Amino acid sequence: MKKLLYIFCLVAISSCSEDFLELFPETTLNEGNFYQSQEEYILLANGCYVPMRNYEKDLHWVLAELVSDNTSFQYNIRTGEAVRGVIDQFIITSDNRGYSSFWEQSYNGITRCNKLLFEIDRPEVVWSNEAFKERSSGEALFLRALYYFNLVRQFGGVPLVTTPITSQEAVEIKRSSEEQIYQSIINDLNQAINHFSNATDVHEDGRANKMAALALLGKVNLTIGNFDEAENNLKEVIDSNEYSLLPNYEDLFDPSNPDFTETIFAIQYSENNRELSNRFIFMFVPWSSEGEITQRPNINIISAGWNIPTNDLIDAFEEGDKRKAVSINTWIGEDWDGEIRELSYTGKFKPPVSAPDDRCGDNLPILRYSDVLLMYAEVLNELGRTGEAIPYVEMVRNRAGLTAPLSGFDQTSLGELILKERQVEFCFENQRWYDLKRTGKAVEVMSEHGIREKEMKPFLFDASFNITSNKLLAPIPAEQILINRLEQNPGY
Repeated sequence: MKKLLYIFCLVAISSCSEDFLELFPETTLNEGNFYQSQEEYILLANGCYVPMRNYEKDLHWVLAELVSDNTSFQYNIRTGEAVRGVIDQFIITSDNRGYSSFWEQSYNGITRCNKLLFEIDRPEVVWSNEAFKERSSGEALFLRALYYFNLVRQFGGVPLVTTPITSQEAVEIKRSSEEQIYQSIINDLNQAINHFSNATDVHEDGRANKMAALALLGKVNLTIGNFDEAENNLKEVIDSNEYSLLPNYEDLFDPSNPDFTETIFAIQYSENNRELSNRFIFMFVPWSSEGEITQRPNINIISAGWNIPTNDLIDAFEEGDKRKAVSINTWIGEDWDGEIRELSYTGKFKPPVSAPDDRCGDNLPILRYSDVLLMYAEVLNELGRTGEAIPYVEMVRNRAGLTAPLSGFDQTSLGELILKERQVEFCFENQRWYDLKRTGKAVEVMSEHGIREKEMKPFLFDASFNITSNKLLAPIPAEQILINRLEQNPGY
């Protein structure tokens, strides 16, 4: 029986050679233990990233990308459509394991963050540099905010827990309102910014930092309509001059050379260890391609064929857009029904560089500088300053080879262009569903998308794409309703 929160634990990875991702041995992290050294707290902070690393590679793309009009799946009669395929078709139920696993891993991460923040001020701990303490606190606050941001965007109001609690206490905690969750997120990010401001001399690439917290705060404020605050947050990132657009879009997705010029925050993966790797390419290519695309014919990919680009996404790219060739690749071969077709798949994720098996090291961007630019343009446009917004959209388009000046746009048409730009700029980066919801376009866009999908795909369920406004929120997992007596979202 699962409770809302789990007793805090970390999984030991004894063979990991990368300090950033190394986890503290589980045997030393019993509830009664106290942490006594700087090194222990740094490792504790490392552990706060782990549930997010795990759910991004296995789950979040289902709930934020597959559910949108960007991607779908290659039919496979041998593996069926359980868990993932029904979500793509908006046949959503509270017993779907995808939602329950996402909930559990999110609260696992929140529990880790709470533990660090509760323990870190122990007076007996000696810090060689107080900046490490500031950085660790900032990381826990940033990550807790991000865990809750993804939860509230999926489920609406959820139980708000900011201190360590027992599983017995967890049962008594009910759902807070969306407003309360967002206020907690904003408070955490403002505190994180303050901590990171005192940790600049211990900056490490790959970790959360002040600019990541500011960019995320800007996205949170944009999401809830606090446009003035979002403008200030995003402008501070831009004015810092710490990040810039890479000249070549393709370079953002080179697993052999991780980007820290444009990428503000990403989930870090590595081929060096099974626990630290992902399998994106082995899930996202057509399953019928066998080893041709993955370059690992020894790896069975019968369960692949997910996150396949839709015609809606392919058609969203303008002629001459360099991002299309980087984002979408094609393979000619046998499809699910034995017919030879040209099949599309995501080009952003690559086969292993050196691992002989299915361990991949592609980092997954969460916040990029182009995201900041397009959010800033959206905020300015929402504030009625459309002319000021256009240059920031042009910066992103120019990098993509779309150099014609933008003219003749009013507030409505520029808003539509920005939404389309976000669709093609961030495809396969788990942003599209949230963008559609934030802009109020989700029901309209997905209903029209569903009509086109059903016309093309005879294998879809008859009940597919019955999209109503209640489905903008995911169902609270059934076991949480049963065990923790939580209130279910309307319509489920």
